[in-house]
Amino acid sequence: MIRKIIHIDEELCNGCGACAAACHEGAIGMVDGKAKLLRDDYCDGLGDCLPTCPTGAITFVEREAAAYDEAAVKAAQQKKHGTLPCGCPGTKVQTITHEQSQCAAPATAPVSSQLSQWPVQIKLVPVNAPYFQGADLLIAADCTAYAYGDFHNKFIRNRVTLIGCPKLDEGDYAEKLTAIIRENDIKSVTIVRMEVPCCGGLEQAVKTALQASGKFIPWQVAIVSTDGRIKNE
Repeated sequence: MIRKIIHIDEELCNGCGACAAACHEGAIGMVDGKAKLLRDDYCDGLGDCLPTCPTGAITFVEREAAAYDEAAVKAAQQKKHGTLPCGCPGTKVQTITHEQSQCAAPATAPVSSQLSQWPVQIKLVPVNAPYFQGADLLIAADCTAYAYGDFHNKFIRNRVTLIGCPKLDEGDYAEKLTAIIRENDIKSVTIVRMEVPCCGGLEQAVKTALQASGKFIPWQVAIVSTDGRIKNE
């Protein structure tokens, strides 16, 4: 088929690799120090690579080329990065370990992250991620971390964290959370939500999931006020 696709002028290419990094589909690679379009069917023709090229070596042309194959791109990304089917490298499952200092930190020392895993979005996390086994689970409305100043030490420390916004995210979390609780050895569940009414949807989804899982798991709810206090302590 005749379609719009990128063209790389190797004489103008300086080998910086910026275009390859910008190509989310993996259509561009570095070969012998030069950028090269590796597969026509990986190029979506949107040109995210064009503005990154410092020498103007990349342009659009219309020529005979295989159609863009989104399924092949996603399969290749999943194989390369170990990601979920959405293909985003940011969904790669990771366990995070932080070094624990034995000395008291000075008052000016940066606050250490307590996050123990990635991803954290309820919609993105795999149901059977290895870090769920034996986990104390934190399910938090995403605004809570901005409203409550000591969120990492108070809530994230020693827990596996999942976040979401029932007002902005499409669909209900209950089905996904039910699967996570049912299929893993979850030790406890902590829900952290804002005091605003829409955040009640997150709490209700967790309660529904706990009931539907058929398991008896200890759970608690913390409600954060818009001025950064824990209202129900």
